[in-house]
Formats: sequence, C-alpha cells, structure tokens
Amino acid sequence: MLILGVMCAGVLVGRCFLPENFFQKKGKRLNGYLQTACTALLIFAMGISLGRKENLLGELASLGGSSFLFFALPTLFSILLVYALTWRFLCDKRTKEHEDGETEL
Repeated sequence: MLILGVMCAGVLVGRCFLPENFFQKKGKRLNGYLQTACTALLIFAMGISLGRKENLLGELASLGGSSFLFFALPTLFSILLVYALTWRFLCDKRTKEHEDGETEL
C-alpha cells in the first residue's frame, strides 16, 4: 500500500509541480539518479526484511519457487502477447509492402 501511495505522490508532483519541459535536459538525468537511488533503497529494504526472518533458510525454497513464478509467468505471457500483436498488425503491413513494392509506414 505504501508503494502505491509513493507512486501516486510522484504522479501528482510530476503532473502539478514540474514544468512540462522539465525532462528534456537536466531533469532527465536527475530523474535517472532518483530512480536508481530509490531502486537501491527498495532492494536494501527487502534485504533487511529477509534478514530479520528467523527461519530464512527453511523458507528459502518456497521463496525461490514463488519468485520464479512471479518472473516466469508475466514474461511468458508478455512474449506471447507481443508475438500475437506483432503477427496481427505488422505482418499485414509487411505483406502489403512486398506486393506493392512501396513502404506503407
């Protein structure tokens, strides 16, 4: 819940308080540094919460399996979705390009 609150706060700051052209020059670099720092802080906090568990080694097998599923299933479905959408929308354009001899894009 805290993560969603922080994300919503970031959206409000970006929408209401930053100028529209902020991310064209130095703001882009600043945002990159901020994202890296927040990601490092998140990983550090996750490590602390894992380190505080008393039965970490016993739970490690189940954590590994769950982590693998959280990685594998979204990755698999993303690949299938991109493949299907590519086949649906880009293959028709490529066929027309070869038939007409011109680029339609």
